[in-house]
Amino acid sequence: MSASSNGVANGAGGTCKIDLKDPQLLKTNCFIGGKFVPAAKEDGEGWFDVFNPATGELVAKVADGGKVTTQQAIETAKSAFDSWKKLTAVERSTILKKWFDLIIQNADDLGKIMTTEQGKPLPEAVGEIKYGASFVEFFAEEAKRLYGDIIPAGAQTRALVIPQPVGVCGLVTPWNFPCAMLTRKAAPALAAGCTVVCKPSEMTPLSALALCELAVRAGVPAGVLNVVPGFHAQPIGEELTTNPIVRKISFTGSTAVGKKLMMQSSSTVKKVSLELGGLAPFIVMEDANMDAAVSGLIACKFRNNGQTCICANRVYVHSSIYDKFAEKVVEKVKSLRVGNGMEAGVNLGPLINEKAVEKVDRHIKDAVSKGAKVLIGGSPHSLGGLFYQPTVMTNMTDSMVMSCEETFGPVIGLFKFDSEDEVLKRANNTNYGLASYLYTSDLARAWRMAEALESGMVGLNEPMISTATVPFGGVKESGIGREGSKYGIAEYVNLKYVLMGGIVPSS
Repeated sequence: MSASSNGVANGAGGTCKIDLKDPQLLKTNCFIGGKFVPAAKEDGEGWFDVFNPATGELVAKVADGGKVTTQQAIETAKSAFDSWKKLTAVERSTILKKWFDLIIQNADDLGKIMTTEQGKPLPEAVGEIKYGASFVEFFAEEAKRLYGDIIPAGAQTRALVIPQPVGVCGLVTPWNFPCAMLTRKAAPALAAGCTVVCKPSEMTPLSALALCELAVRAGVPAGVLNVVPGFHAQPIGEELTTNPIVRKISFTGSTAVGKKLMMQSSSTVKKVSLELGGLAPFIVMEDANMDAAVSGLIACKFRNNGQTCICANRVYVHSSIYDKFAEKVVEKVKSLRVGNGMEAGVNLGPLINEKAVEKVDRHIKDAVSKGAKVLIGGSPHSLGGLFYQPTVMTNMTDSMVMSCEETFGPVIGLFKFDSEDEVLKRANNTNYGLASYLYTSDLARAWRMAEALESGMVGLNEPMISTATVPFGGVKESGIGREGSKYGIAEYVNLKYVLMGGIVPSS
């Protein structure tokens, strides 16, 4: 089964039409060896359904890969590695630049595919496409900057340090950013000379497969980029983590799954990068620019309907400005429009599935049962389905689930504090350490608190902290390794040194 010319995937039951300028971007088969192929016979050659979370309609039936399909992809990536790594950095860079150009040229279609399978508003989806493309552009340039080193190891010796690609990489990407999380991993890997096998989320495989179609057009050689969709992640993930051919695993997702993949990867001692769960504190000091902090909170919290690992989860507001701040936040939230992401003017789409709705509802009910006050929202939206009202609550305490568990939904809980020391202790009192946010006008305080916050990233009077140029990543149980920036490509190379002797000093 493949996409038809009108952009509707063939399959039983109702279908959701995607009005694409280029219908060939809608792919439903696995991508292995430069071709779109069915799942392996040994895996059942089956299909799984992808639904539109806004309407519940069937979007496509996608090839259901498994262990054997993944093995085939790994072997293909291994064969391609030998020739890909031998290309010059300029040659790899040129191909990646073509891929970047094609992604930008097809941003509108890619955005429509993403909104249909993931739910975020179309302008936000197109924004993610451009954000995801920025990693391809950045690492196309960074490919030419993988420098080595020469170390004077002794009077008559010199050590030549050479960065070399690690080999075949296994990439496991999430549903909340189905384009950007793939490019943020694949682009540096390909730039370094690695080949990859990617397992996208079973909820959003179409975005990854569309990127593969553009990779073919850009001239990415067969076998360099491979994608194995599958409804059951376990057999694919286990093959990626235990197969000795794969020398690197990069995963974005929950801490629980990340720990499992890390444990499995230890059997063959792979390099591992993990970008895991967060519980981001958003701190508003009494000297903060309140309007900027309110706007920053809305942007940080409600992007992707609160379904991001770095969105504000615990909002700490100084007691002297607490009530006024809450009023301003509610006024902003009142203007947010919930609906189908394909409709103009929509700010918040649906949550991804029923489990997400249940979790948001559970967090709110837990808080209310322990004394929280709902100022706006607090229940599923009248639209029904997977839509939920944007919610603001006050009187939050550290005994509530929201203080220790990532909500991943459109809920702001406002916690009150009285001093800098107090809020730092509460902010750091967690096993997570991905992102933190701090609003203050005091420069000395800004640096002091930014350094004291136990997280891999701090947004200082700034809510949008991720770009291709910065080293994205966390500490503690929020992960290891970095993505983006010059540090991101370093995750995909091994350092080798060649010690040369016999250098006789001049007389």
